[in-house]
This record gives sequence, structure tokens and C-alpha cells, in this order.
Amino acid sequence: MPRENNTSINRRTFLTQITAAGSAIVLASPLTAMVAGFIPVQEKITVGQIMDAFIKEVPGGPFSNTVDTLKSGNRDVVVTGIVTTMFPTVEVIKKAIALKANFIIAHEPAFYNHADETDWLQKDDVYRYKAELLQQHNIVVWRNHDYVHSIRPDGVRKGLSEQLGWEQFEEGNHLIYHLAPAMTLKALIADLKKKLNIEAVRYIGDPAQSCKRVLLMPGAAGGRRQIQNMIDTQPDVLVCGEIAEWETAEYVRDARAAGKKLSLVVLGHVVSEEPGSEFMAKWLAAKFPAVKATHIPSGSSLRFL
Repeated sequence: MPRENNTSINRRTFLTQITAAGSAIVLASPLTAMVAGFIPVQEKITVGQIMDAFIKEVPGGPFSNTVDTLKSGNRDVVVTGIVTTMFPTVEVIKKAIALKANFIIAHEPAFYNHADETDWLQKDDVYRYKAELLQQHNIVVWRNHDYVHSIRPDGVRKGLSEQLGWEQFEEGNHLIYHLAPAMTLKALIADLKKKLNIEAVRYIGDPAQSCKRVLLMPGAAGGRRQIQNMIDTQPDVLVCGEIAEWETAEYVRDARAAGKKLSLVVLGHVVSEEPGSEFMAKWLAAKFPAVKATHIPSGSSLRFL
């Protein structure tokens, strides 16, 4: 979803507060804003207002069948601050509490399965700790997955392409990017690691292969969709979030054995879609500048040894 700048601070090392330029509004007191007759006015924005405003911009929204529901709290809660993130982890929740933010907009599930079903977790200590932490601090969690992918352009893809600095390379189908100039696979991997702050990636291919036509598929699209897109678009390389090793990786291996110059780079699910949460923070700053929105990277749960 690079937005490189001249500062020496790695923006993923620290929390990135996103606010609209010149839009800082102090609401510490009901007397801050006054109208004729000295009637105090204080803007109060609810969770539901923010949700509805975003959904209104999504073609076909609201959806009748979606995982984008509230995982804790309710839509009538007045928002004190917002945190955007990939996963609403316990660490992210604690950082939200420290920021006095009571609304977390997450891209992925809170409770370890796609639909956030919790019946099977009721007696589990880990689930109960997290659920009680949210309840104790009156924090609302909204999953924004289907909607942010369905807004046009796709918010996750837009955020990732901006971070990579690939906007000018995008083909009309929003899947293929024509790099100019072409890069070797080794150079492409180095560039991806630098711009996305990745420690390591998994790959298939010849490091010296020239890569110009890149199929970019963040997240977990699934093996059949990844393979079909490779068949349809004939890229030099597929750059994706995650794979089923017994599907996509095996297709690429066989394709190379059959003589195709096809490579694969697996970034990791979280890092490939986290720019979508930064996209969301920017959207909030533009639409609701009176409420502080902070992007907190949840980071990957996995490490390389």
C-alpha cells in the first residue's frame, strides 16, 4: 500500500499520529467553542457516525453479509480517540488505553478466526483476558476488512502501492505493476525489504532474473486465485502476502521447471496489508479532524531465527 521522507526516524519504529494539516481542534472544555448568545458547543462524534461515513463511500454498502462488525462495545459510544491497526492485539489495546483512545479500527479478527466466533473460547484464559480488558476500559473494536477492500480504489492496495512508490507503475486492472526500469529479483527483494521494513522474505526464483511485470497481491488471496491471476496476467514475479505452500509455491516451482521465468516473493500477511490501516488513519484525519487518529502497527507475531 514508498512514502520515503528526509527524516531519519523509521516511521514504523514509533507510533505515527495522523492528523490533518492545520486541523488541530481543542475540545478540552465545553466552553472551547462558542456561538452567538454564549451557548457552549462541543462536537461529539460517535462510533456509528464514523462507521456509517466510511461505509457510505463503499460501492454497494452497507453489505448484508460481512465480517465487518463490532467485536466489542456499541455504535453509540462517543469517541475520545481512534487507533487504526492490523490486529487488535493485547499490546495494541494497552497502547490505545495509554492514548485515551476508546475506538480501535482493525483490519483483521480480534478473536483468532475469520468470523470472530467466540462460543468455543468462553472458558479460555487468553480470550477472557482480552475480552475483559476491552470491557474494563470501554473500548470499541470495529473490524474494517470487507469495506476497506471494497472502497475504490481498494484502501489496502492504495496504501501499499503508495508506500512502495509504485502508483505510477500501476496497470488499469490494479493487479499488475510495470516497473521502470526493470529490476533484478535480488534488487526487487532488497527494495521491498527496505520500504516495508521486513527482516526477511521467502522467495522462489533466480536472483539475477529481470523483473518488470509484477503481480501484487497483498494479504491471503488463496492459492487458486493467486494461480489463476498468474495464468491470466503472465507476470515476471508474484509478490504476495501469504500462501498455502502446497498450492502457490508448487505451481511456481513447476512453472520454472517447465521453462517459465516466473518468480515468487512472499512478504508476510501483516506487512503486506498494514499500509491499509495507515490509509484508514489518513481517511479519518481528512473526514473527522476533531478526533485524534493514531496508527499503531501490530507487527508480525512471527520472527526469523
